[in-house]
Amino acid sequence: MAIKSYEEMNELEMDILKEIGSIGGGNAATAMSSMLNAKVNMSLPKVVILGFNEALDYLGDPEELVAAIFVEMSGELSGIMLLILTKEFSDEVLFRMLGKVDSDFLELEEIDSSVLMETGNIVISSYITAMASLTNVNVELSVPQLAINMVGGIMSAPMSLMGQHSDRIMMITGQFTIDGKALDSEMLLLPDVESLNVLMKKLGVE
Repeated sequence: MAIKSYEEMNELEMDILKEIGSIGGGNAATAMSSMLNAKVNMSLPKVVILGFNEALDYLGDPEELVAAIFVEMSGELSGIMLLILTKEFSDEVLFRMLGKVDSDFLELEEIDSSVLMETGNIVISSYITAMASLTNVNVELSVPQLAINMVGGIMSAPMSLMGQHSDRIMMITGQFTIDGKALDSEMLLLPDVESLNVLMKKLGVE
C-alpha cells in the first residue's frame, strides 16, 4: 500500500531508511576521509518526522551562523540533501586543506568557499551514489550551492519546497567525527513522500 504521508510509515520502513542512511553515510565518511587524510566516521543515522518549528529546534539554535551546501535531487527521487557545517567543523576542514586557522564565516575568501563547496559536493555525491546503487534508482543532482546563514535561514528553503506537500518534514540525519573529534555538523536527506514509495518498491516493500 502506497505511503500517503510521513506519519503512515511503519517500523520496517523506518528501519529501511535508517539502513539507507547508514550505507550512504558510511560512503560519505570514506570520501571525506580521503579528502582530509584523516579518520572520519559518521554516527548511526536517525530518522525523524517533525513539524517545521520542531525541526529547527532539533537542529539546535536557529540563530547560529553556519555554512550549508544545498543540493536538489531529481529523476526517480525528489527532495533535498543538505550538509550543515558549524564554524568549528568548517575551521577543521579549512585548517586541514589550507592550513588556515579561525576563518571568518562572513569574510571567506574565494578559495575558502571553494573548499567548503567541494567538501559538500564530494560528501553528498558519495552518499547519493551509495543510496542509488543500493536501491537501483536513477538520481540526478543539481549544481551544489553554498550559503552562509543562520540555521533558520538555511532551513527556510527546504521547508518552503517540502511545505508544498506536507506541514511536516522527514529527515535522515547523521553527524561526523574527524580523528575521533566530535564536531557539530549535520547531514540531512529530505525525500518527498513519493520518493519514499519509489525506494520501498525498489527494495521489494509494498
